[in-house]
Amino acid sequence: MTATAPRLGQAPGQALLTRLLLVTTVLLGTVFTVLSGTASAHAALTGSSPEDGAVVASAPKDITLTFSEQIAMGDNSIRVLDPGNKRADTGKIRDLSDTGSVRYGVGLRTGLPDGTYTVAWQAVSADSHPVSGAFTFSIGAPSETTATVPAEEAGGGLVGTLYGAARYVSYAGFILLVGGAAFVLGCWQRGASVRPLQRLVVQGWLALTAATLVMLLLRNPYTGSGELGDAFDLDGLQDVLATKTGAALVSRLLLLGAAALFVAVLFGAYARRESPRDEEESKERKDLTFGLATGGTVVAAGIAATWALSEHASTGIQTGLAMPVDVLHLLAVAVWLGGLTALLVALYRAPFIDSAAVRRFSRTAFLSVVVLAATGLYQSWRQVGSWSALGETAYGQLLLVKVGLVAVLVGIAWFSRRWTGRLAEVEAGTENAAEVEADTELGAQDGADVEAEAETGAEAKTGGRTGSDTVTATAVVGDSQRATQLARQRAALASARQKRVRDADPARTGLRRSVLAEAGIAVVLLAVTTVLTSTEPGRTAELEAGRAGGTVADAPANAEPVNVRMPFDTGGQNGKGTIRLTLDPGRSGANVMHIYVDGADGKPLDVPEVKAAFTLTAERIGPLPIVPDRFAPGHWSADGVQIPMPGDWRLQVTVRTSDIDQTTVDKNVKIG
Repeated sequence: MTATAPRLGQAPGQALLTRLLLVTTVLLGTVFTVLSGTASAHAALTGSSPEDGAVVASAPKDITLTFSEQIAMGDNSIRVLDPGNKRADTGKIRDLSDTGSVRYGVGLRTGLPDGTYTVAWQAVSADSHPVSGAFTFSIGAPSETTATVPAEEAGGGLVGTLYGAARYVSYAGFILLVGGAAFVLGCWQRGASVRPLQRLVVQGWLALTAATLVMLLLRNPYTGSGELGDAFDLDGLQDVLATKTGAALVSRLLLLGAAALFVAVLFGAYARRESPRDEEESKERKDLTFGLATGGTVVAAGIAATWALSEHASTGIQTGLAMPVDVLHLLAVAVWLGGLTALLVALYRAPFIDSAAVRRFSRTAFLSVVVLAATGLYQSWRQVGSWSALGETAYGQLLLVKVGLVAVLVGIAWFSRRWTGRLAEVEAGTENAAEVEADTELGAQDGADVEAEAETGAEAKTGGRTGSDTVTATAVVGDSQRATQLARQRAALASARQKRVRDADPARTGLRRSVLAEAGIAVVLLAVTTVLTSTEPGRTAELEAGRAGGTVADAPANAEPVNVRMPFDTGGQNGKGTIRLTLDPGRSGANVMHIYVDGADGKPLDVPEVKAAFTLTAERIGPLPIVPDRFAPGHWSADGVQIPMPGDWRLQVTVRTSDIDQTTVDKNVKIG
């Protein structure tokens, strides 16, 4: 057809689109800012021997770690570092798991001296996400340690950001591919020949394919070194292919090959059978529709299963039920949000769309929301586990945000259903466009026939052609060109008329706006869902918090640097002043401590000696002595200050201003 679709450049529509895009951008920025500190761990360390912060009388034979779910460990996944930052383990990791527990251990070398030892570990949880951590224990008595552990969590940094972006694109591509195709087959079969809808589905396929390839290449550095250059390490890629996640990604690529064939048939042979000429062609079209619907459902369910078999649903409780429920959840999301996007494209870019198609999608979307609510309720119970985790864990809070967005989306959808009921048919405009298109073809054919007759007449008069014959032939050709041009002008005028009629329909305008608002909320909802799949579930978060002896609210993710000011007076000359101490990042593990000593005049006071100590009375840990180095006059610092666990610590600072004048001041501080 030659009809021209309405563009977003119209003044009212463009202004509305700009406002919605602005709101969507702000919401996305807010979501990612709030959630930027969210831990991307799913398997929790629920116990260890020795325990975190323990002081043992003699060196143990080995270190054992207990986890909340199955994990995968490599040869260098558990490292034990002595106070001098040297390896104290044998490097041989043993799987000590039995029924009901997941435990791994590593042996220690003999003859280890007394002091504080650091245990650093890294693994891949059963739901494909990298996890890591560190803790300390002491032999004999705590000591200063120079052991260093990676400051960046597993799966973080540039590689983690790129991998997360690829995950988002893969979900978006899946939604556009499946939802767009479902909209065409189930709601508006004439849309198979509409070019904007074809582009939408093909772009979804391309996005999902490209994102899957990127995730496959980044998988090795994402779960290991964190170095972007390792993405092209062939040995690492081979190791990835041997994992559950690698197999899922490869399976997804194979299924996308089948999806490409499905798309080719849908927009090729199926689109050409848009208007059957007889009963036999009508039967062929119905058979092809059934075949495409069946094959497309199988392929879509297979692609959704590549997520279910390798992520949250594949581990934890009731996995046999959780995985098919997860597949249904993903398909419902795709049919709803992908169909919504297809409807938006049809309303803005397609020459026409009848109200029956919109009503069919409205019913389909309602069923999708019902399935989404049922499967989402089960998944929420399975991942959160308790009411306290719903409010106190990052996963639970994020889930509440998602539920709120779904509620807003359903509310806007209610307005869309009202506009759908008022939507006027535009069959008259469609018939006009069809007639004009037919006129265009007839005019072009007439022009071609006239040209052919002119050429034939010219050839028949070889040798005896006169000037009048030449003039006549030229006139005939000119008439055919004018006829073709006139037909094109009539088609353009009819298209403009059809566009004015369509844009003047208030129901269609209202439906456009409400669907556009739904699409904006859907983009934010997809972003929240992507972050949710990378967030530690409430069940494991509570287990991890219980191991540390605190609550989820006390988790290190909420820790802030410690800043303390304490006045002192040693009683001697220049003995009065103020101590300013900072401990960064102010949580369990390695910290950097700075101590500033100011005199009574507020200027740096150069003192002979400064010492500090930390004591956790509730757990009978400490005092842990810290001897900082003099960095500058009045400035002392210490790296690698190990805080075994979060809690209310007693901080003691000793200042000596002369050979005989010194004092110790103390203050309780909350760390972690």
